[in-house]
Amino acid sequence: MDLMTVSPSYHINSGDELGVISNNSSVNNDPTELEWPRTVSLIVCSLAFVLGVLGNGVVIWVTGFKMKKTVNSVWFLNLAVADFLFTAFVPLRVTEAAMNYHWPFGYFMCKMNYTIINLNGIAITYMLVVISVDRCVSVVKPVWAQNHRNVRRASYVSLCVWALSLILGSPFFVFVETIPLNPSTKVIFCEISDVTRLQDIILTYFFLGFVIPFTVIVSCYAVIIHRLRRNRTLANKSSRTFKIIAAIIITFFICWTPFQIMTFFYLLVRKTDYTNETVGYIFIIIYSIALILFFLNSCINPLLYVFMSPDFKDVVRKSILKVLENAFQEEEPRSYPNPEDTIQSKKSSDTEV
Repeated sequence: MDLMTVSPSYHINSGDELGVISNNSSVNNDPTELEWPRTVSLIVCSLAFVLGVLGNGVVIWVTGFKMKKTVNSVWFLNLAVADFLFTAFVPLRVTEAAMNYHWPFGYFMCKMNYTIINLNGIAITYMLVVISVDRCVSVVKPVWAQNHRNVRRASYVSLCVWALSLILGSPFFVFVETIPLNPSTKVIFCEISDVTRLQDIILTYFFLGFVIPFTVIVSCYAVIIHRLRRNRTLANKSSRTFKIIAAIIITFFICWTPFQIMTFFYLLVRKTDYTNETVGYIFIIIYSIALILFFLNSCINPLLYVFMSPDFKDVVRKSILKVLENAFQEEEPRSYPNPEDTIQSKKSSDTEV
């Protein structure tokens, strides 16, 4: 989750993923000392925005309008929608960081920005939980799954995930606010200023948004691997879908785990008075790397669909070719009848009669 929303008067500067450890550290006194991590993060996040919006847009187009509706296509459609919305709001955070964490978009957009990003982060996480549980049930109870899995129920489950995400994301709309740095400046920060409340939110989201989903997903795949090892026929039938989903899950945890660990680590450094500049520098660099991975995850999934699923790749290729053919196809010249020919034809018809 994008939870670094602490006031700059506390240990993490300006409530952002590119913030620095302050509290008597000279790192915070001169934020340009480590400008390159922020620059690299800005470039990568901008790239993630472009690739994420375009890639997930294609996935939404294909799974929503081009492919036959199946349970798996419903899962991937909802996952792509969450990734799309997640990356669509990245430019606001990029602009904020580029302006040295000044929030120029106003009070309402401040609340909406944090709410949308965290809401979709939760939706991504729990859609992966649903996909893992669904895959586990399909492997362990194939007959039951065949009789009970259908598109309508998958759509209902997806709606429940979005409802849960809305509930868990609502605290950001309530508690995030715009705060002036000080009366003599026009710099505005978008953050949760109450540090005690922020710590409660971080702990809640760490367990509900990471530890519990991680435990469920790992348990599901442990069961799946154990069952597939005992049944080679089932392993061959499920290999393609299993590989795609496993790649998505592995990528998700590679990209999200460092950020979640750094978020939790923040709670530890928050309670200590750090004056060590070296620790501050290391924190900035590691956190910047974690942030890059965090935002890249939402633009990697479309690439996994294309490179690992022959069916998806074929649909995308045919659909794009069809669009291009229609766009560049020359219009056939229309033939308009000659009036004289029409009159002559009428006369011949009358003669025959």
